[in-house]
Amino acid sequence: MMNFVVKTLANAGALLVAIWLLPDMTLTGGSTGKKALSLVLVALIFGLVNVVVKPVVKLLTLPLFILTLGLITLVVNALMLMLTSWLADQFSLNFHVEGFGTAVLGGLIISVVSWALNVALPDRD
Repeated sequence: MMNFVVKTLANAGALLVAIWLLPDMTLTGGSTGKKALSLVLVALIFGLVNVVVKPVVKLLTLPLFILTLGLITLVVNALMLMLTSWLADQFSLNFHVEGFGTAVLGGLIISVVSWALNVALPDRD
């Protein structure tokens, strides 16, 4: 359970950094509390997408992973971020990623920040 909370907080922090750095990745809404709740919910959706959808996509694109020496990961991460944006829109969470280029940069930022936060945050599981 602690590992789940840590990973969700790391995702939320990584999403927040990407939103802060990229003008075409937005989290809008009312008060700061509402934005924080939306951010955590988007982080949960993002985590769910990465646990359920990403492995299937990676398996289906395995030849491309080999051919591109793993660079296709940037495209897969961008697609997962765009899927998260679409799902967040379905739940009225006011998180939006505008365009594929923003999704690629956002995926790269989120990967680096999430990795750093997972290293820094405690993991008791």
